[in-house]
Amino acid sequence: MAVGLSRLHFPVTTLGPGKRIGIWFQGCSIRCAGCLSPETWRFTRDKIATEMLVEQISPWFPLADGITISGGEPFDQPEALSALLLAIRQCFHGDILVFSGYSFTAISPYLDVMNGLIDALVSGPFEQDSPQTLKLRGSDNQVLHLLTEIGKANFSRFDQSLNDKEKVLDMTINEQGMVNLIGIPRRDDMTRLQLILQQQGHHFAPITK
Repeated sequence: MAVGLSRLHFPVTTLGPGKRIGIWFQGCSIRCAGCLSPETWRFTRDKIATEMLVEQISPWFPLADGITISGGEPFDQPEALSALLLAIRQCFHGDILVFSGYSFTAISPYLDVMNGLIDALVSGPFEQDSPQTLKLRGSDNQVLHLLTEIGKANFSRFDQSLNDKEKVLDMTINEQGMVNLIGIPRRDDMTRLQLILQQQGHHFAPITK
């Protein structure tokens, strides 16, 4: 089984508890307005074998508290997601959080197949005009599901309101100078970032679909 993969990163500290391995799937059919990662929308033929992907992230396993899988839309590749989760569970004992823009009802048949493989799930589309007051959610319509005992133990404290100090982002810069923001921004964060960069003489060119 092969996965359409956008990128990997470690450590991620803004998408779940502790230091986490971030896995972003490539391809999304939902395409929410205001999405932070529109570069992950396009489906491509480039894929990576599940075994090779697990091999790439395995050096991080001893250092990681958990894994967060996002995108893109992981459930647009349900077979690949299931195969990846099964492979990860063979050699990693931390928790697994998955983000999906689909409703819980829409993906429940897949979740039945993946029973026990996902500890916590955030479901529902991002709505840019909805309030943004809850932890781990870009908009308050999204729902946090605690699917296992580990999920309940590790993520129950995220099922509540947040304060402004908790709205933080990780930032990465690759060898080509491309900047990636990791986390759940406030509604106007990208506008503020653009103004700051322009004031410092930088050119702001967000990646689009």
